[in-house]
Amino acid sequence: MPVTQTPITRELFDEVILPIYAPAQFVPVKGQGSRVWDQQGKEYIDFAGGIAVTALGHCHPVLVETLQKQSEQLWHLSNIFTNEPALRLAKKLTDATFADRIFFANSGAEANEAAFKLARYYATNTISPYKTKIIAFHHAFHGRTFFTVTVGGQPKYSDGFGPKPADIVHVPFNDLDAVKAVIDDHTCAIVVEPIQGEGGVTPATEAFLSGLRQLCDQYQALLVFDEVQTGMGRTGKLFAYQHSEVVPDILTTAKALGGGFPVSAMLTREGIAKVMTPGSHGTTYGGNPLACSVAEASLDIINDSQLLAGVEQRHQWFIKALEEINNHYHIFTTIRGKGLLIGAQLAPEYAARLRDFIQAAAEHGLLLLSAGSDVLRFTPSLIIPEQDVQQGMAKLQQAIAQVIG
Repeated sequence: MPVTQTPITRELFDEVILPIYAPAQFVPVKGQGSRVWDQQGKEYIDFAGGIAVTALGHCHPVLVETLQKQSEQLWHLSNIFTNEPALRLAKKLTDATFADRIFFANSGAEANEAAFKLARYYATNTISPYKTKIIAFHHAFHGRTFFTVTVGGQPKYSDGFGPKPADIVHVPFNDLDAVKAVIDDHTCAIVVEPIQGEGGVTPATEAFLSGLRQLCDQYQALLVFDEVQTGMGRTGKLFAYQHSEVVPDILTTAKALGGGFPVSAMLTREGIAKVMTPGSHGTTYGGNPLACSVAEASLDIINDSQLLAGVEQRHQWFIKALEEINNHYHIFTTIRGKGLLIGAQLAPEYAARLRDFIQAAAEHGLLLLSAGSDVLRFTPSLIIPEQDVQQGMAKLQQAIAQVIG
């Protein structure tokens, strides 16, 4: 008898997928550049970028060619062996940053998990076995493993799973006095996003980051930058720390690193890395040849002065369009961010309708994100054409008009 195939519809999600997401009612099936098409052939302009992942748009030809070529050579070995793509990528990352050593994983959460473990391992092995306190910030987001979700400053993501990892303290973001009040000789690390992404696209001030660096130096603690969302050109520099004089001890990156292929990395200096020994940490898929080959191609394209200058140019396109919309509708109280990580905070009278705006945008053919409870977030391709920005903003204006009447 012929096999009857189950229709692949949005309704199937509700039957077979763990109910931890609430995806849109349409199912995207194809992407090209900054545009996406669903099962019915409807076209959307993508201002979401897979949550800052598809930094070069969908199906960038160089990444496609790289993946196809590598897929015919070597897929997986395990970390009993090394491989050429991983070594090339690691060398290029160290050449482009402060770092000497790289650890590859598959997601931002795994990179952060490794970073937090390294910070504690370094402190307890080189300074004091009691030096385990981690200072983090309210509204931060660092991943969904139990350790990273506990370091993240949003209890709604960590509550309900039993006892949490201990010795983690949260204080207000951009409040240096609050950090001074809790830091002590037992502190092993301060963990910070240069721009809080999920927490509302809120940039750290230069004085705040500089103060964190000084406190870490004073108390022999490590400064960890979570650049999962801000890294790989998102802010107009390869990494956001490069906008300032503040250099972290450990940096994590993921999302855009693979341009859509799952891969992440933790970067650190030799003096910190040397405390680790074979078996002290690991991962099955980290350093996978497929992932590293695509990430290398992505890095080669993004780490280019012309492309990074183009990010700032596109920032201006978005800000200008959002300000024009705001001048007409008075819907935003603040438009903030850096490069192509932009947040538009809704005025109090519209804050409760955040999901309505995103839904209406989709109806008009625009993919948008939220950040926090009242912020529209824009993380498009770093090479999005001006025409797509203009057309997307026109769709956003239509959506706003529909929601507010």
